[in-house]
Amino acid sequence: MEIVLVEPEIPGNTGNIARLCAANHMTLHLVKPLGFSLDSKYLKRAGLDYWHLVDVQVHENLQEVYDKYPDRRYFYATTKAEHTYADVEYQIGDMLVFGKETKGLPEELLAQHRESCIRIPMVEEARSLNLSNSVAIIAYEAMRQLDFPDLKEIGRGVPYFPETKA
Repeated sequence: MEIVLVEPEIPGNTGNIARLCAANHMTLHLVKPLGFSLDSKYLKRAGLDYWHLVDVQVHENLQEVYDKYPDRRYFYATTKAEHTYADVEYQIGDMLVFGKETKGLPEELLAQHRESCIRIPMVEEARSLNLSNSVAIIAYEAMRQLDFPDLKEIGRGVPYFPETKA
């Protein structure tokens, strides 16, 4: 899995997402323009001491990402999609694309890739979820489907809730 943030605006969200990527061996792609400096203390604080564990790639535009990874599948997160994120059968190497916090992904982009658009179900009255929460929800569903590749086997096969004695 790789995460693509198109024009992220809030350093704390991007820092949280970087931390998620670090903990799960995911590459984080940031597409300019960014709404903050990569030296932002808020970005660094949200990512804590995980920065050495994450591969962050900065791109001038989304076309640069497509050119660098032409054979990948791209899924576009939006509140306007017909399909939910759980409808997808994820594969290693899939690119999960998210838009800026205030506007999401451009309408033209969504129209060009309508069949690859995915949404997180929520009540109609809710405009959207926080960006870092949305990335976590979709990324962990993809990882779950793939049986958490490259992650430690800690706790596998051990029941979380011990049996209670009667």
